[in-house]
Amino acid sequence: MRYLLILVLCFTAVNSYSQDSTATKTPSIVKGTITSSTTEGPLTEVNIVNINQVKGVATDDNGEFEISAKVNDTLHLSYIGYKSIKVRVTNDWLKFGNTEIVMTELALALEEVTVKQLKLTGYLEVDIKQVPITSNNRYRISGLYGQGYEAGKPNIATKVLGAIFNPADFLYNMFGKKPNEMHKLKKMKEDDEIRNQLAKRFDREMLLVLLQVNKFDLDEIVNQCNYSKDFINTANDLQILDAISECYEEYKVIKRSKDLKKGRKKGKA
Repeated sequence: MRYLLILVLCFTAVNSYSQDSTATKTPSIVKGTITSSTTEGPLTEVNIVNINQVKGVATDDNGEFEISAKVNDTLHLSYIGYKSIKVRVTNDWLKFGNTEIVMTELALALEEVTVKQLKLTGYLEVDIKQVPITSNNRYRISGLYGQGYEAGKPNIATKVLGAIFNPADFLYNMFGKKPNEMHKLKKMKEDDEIRNQLAKRFDREMLLVLLQVNKFDLDEIVNQCNYSKDFINTANDLQILDAISECYEEYKVIKRSKDLKKGRKKGKA
């Protein structure tokens, strides 16, 4: 009888371990409700992104959401006017279902805005000289065909080509040393919810979190990919994503061609 009891306990322990191991490796549906610390009510349209799986959802009118995740995946939650937070998925969360997550409101201070008055005379030849002129070297709008126009700067292919042959180049370091992060670009473009979220945003926060770069590096990537400062300052997050993705695809094509040439030279030698 004692041996039978031991066998049952061993079987239970093995079965429990097997379930936990499976839960860790197999994506499950995580459910949650997001509320405000100020109003204690639900928050609608909160952006939730699984950083590991590159999946995105938004909360409904009741502040509820469901997203595919595995144990130890990290969810990034962001909402305008509230402090963004990261939440790790645990075994308990998967077992016990819906979890309430409270977000804290930010104290926002408006920056002083200076409005400059243009003194117009009514004469076109005179007034047109007062209008500030900005030069867009390259401008591409997401969803529209065409590559915009160039003005005095080398195109993307030339920039990327220079990066591959110069290991000290900024693009070489960013694209070559962050392959896992850059591979997320394709997943981000394929996820409709993430694209919809990025199209509404201009803060770059979601891009910074998913690509694991800081704001300076993100702007510099777009700049080195031959997009103008005007584009960097005015484009929404989806347009920035498309710009970096296009540049990275150019990088992969040119690098693949360079590696093939190297292989052929070694074969001949």
